[in-house]
Amino acid sequence: MKSKGFFGVETGGTKLQVVAGDAQANILDRRRFAIDPKRGAAGIREQIESGIADLLQKFEPLAGAIGFGGPVDWQTGEVRCSHQVEGWSGFPLGKWANSLIGTPVVVDNDANIAALSEALRGAGVGRNPVFYVTLGSGVGGGLVIGGKIFHGAKPGEAELGHVRLDRSGVTVEQRCSGWSVDKKIRNFCEQQPSSKFARAVGNQRGGEAKAMGDALAEGDPAAVAILAEMAEDLGFALSHVTHLIHPEVVVLGGGLSLLGEPLRRAVAASLERFTMEAFRPGPQLQIAALGEDVVPIGCLLAARQLVAA
Repeated sequence: MKSKGFFGVETGGTKLQVVAGDAQANILDRRRFAIDPKRGAAGIREQIESGIADLLQKFEPLAGAIGFGGPVDWQTGEVRCSHQVEGWSGFPLGKWANSLIGTPVVVDNDANIAALSEALRGAGVGRNPVFYVTLGSGVGGGLVIGGKIFHGAKPGEAELGHVRLDRSGVTVEQRCSGWSVDKKIRNFCEQQPSSKFARAVGNQRGGEAKAMGDALAEGDPAAVAILAEMAEDLGFALSHVTHLIHPEVVVLGGGLSLLGEPLRRAVAASLERFTMEAFRPGPQLQIAALGEDVVPIGCLLAARQLVAA
């Protein structure tokens, strides 16, 4: 006899997860796939079909949700575009997924889904509102108020990555994303090739920020300076969020959040400095708690809300 459950799908530019879970958003079963961008959206859809088919052998779906790595129309379930994989633009992802599992399926941006996850099951539990920031290859944001994702008027979202840091048009994503930190590290290594930090980075090209953790633990001045510059920009951007929305907590997720306490402490200090005195100390800052499960768990929560609506 099949168990009843909710289905969730996380799809981005590098990984795909298809999960089934219970009403408490506990993941009961999972299928993982590595995405081949060369196969485009069609290849990813084949993987989703395979994962769902496997789970349908064990679970009777109640509802589903998809966390998509790019802009979507959450009301229609249609993909607006994908910056990482070709072939998604205009695709009716929600209707297509509905045809696979036979239940309603909600589609949302993966940062929004992650925000819901951290608000209800992670570092934002018991806090309201919750603002989530994902610091990965890009920078994304999500706002949860009263346990629900806040979207704003179409086509609005909590697009922190596209907030301008100055009048020339420099964005948060250009200064605070993983690739921008990688670029800062490469520039430093080219200028100071004999430094200890440069030797630790070695010949790595891409993902240089992974070397930051050990360097920060040792107090390496170059790593400290690069983190401080990034944290100042992010804290400045989050001061706008604070003045406009007043979240009770800001949760930092994504690959750069693996830097942990040094990142949290640096951003918190910057945010307080840029926050008007009447609102200090401002929101608490927390590192995301759910790791690679943040989007799958958020999908299960979103699917559950779809049934409860």
